[in-house]
Amino acid sequence: MKKKLKWIFAGLVVVFALLQFTNPPRTNLPVEPGHDLMATNPPPPQIAALLHNACYDCHSDETRWPWYSHIAPVSWLVADDVMRGRERLNFSDWPRAWPERAVKRLERISEEVDDEDMPPAKYPLMHPEARLTTGQRQQLIHWADQEAVQLKPAATNK
Repeated sequence: MKKKLKWIFAGLVVVFALLQFTNPPRTNLPVEPGHDLMATNPPPPQIAALLHNACYDCHSDETRWPWYSHIAPVSWLVADDVMRGRERLNFSDWPRAWPERAVKRLERISEEVDDEDMPPAKYPLMHPEARLTTGQRQQLIHWADQEAVQLKPAATNK
């Protein structure tokens, strides 16, 4: 029985080692000057800090890839989360020239934060700085709602 367990363990180690050759790419595209939210519609410093701590890793081209994002199979999950996050909202590609799109994104941010869908529950487990208090959530919601209201006249005039 001991010999069989040793072989099973050895097989698992080999499979784990081979999985490391299947890691997905972890890329950050260059952020174009004047395209990032912080450059086009800079929020107040406390809001910028909240966005960077709780949102930017998955919703920008400025992802900080943690050590565990280099180890399969976890790397597949992290890369997939970042890819999906960037597809849904990418702060590095803020629609400064299309206020109607910016309004929709701001309204979505407000809704997702209010519903406590963002950040997803698993993210703050490894990123304690992303744990948002009720007050911080309210600050983000208020900021997003306020920005959307300010941009609506420009969105309707286009």
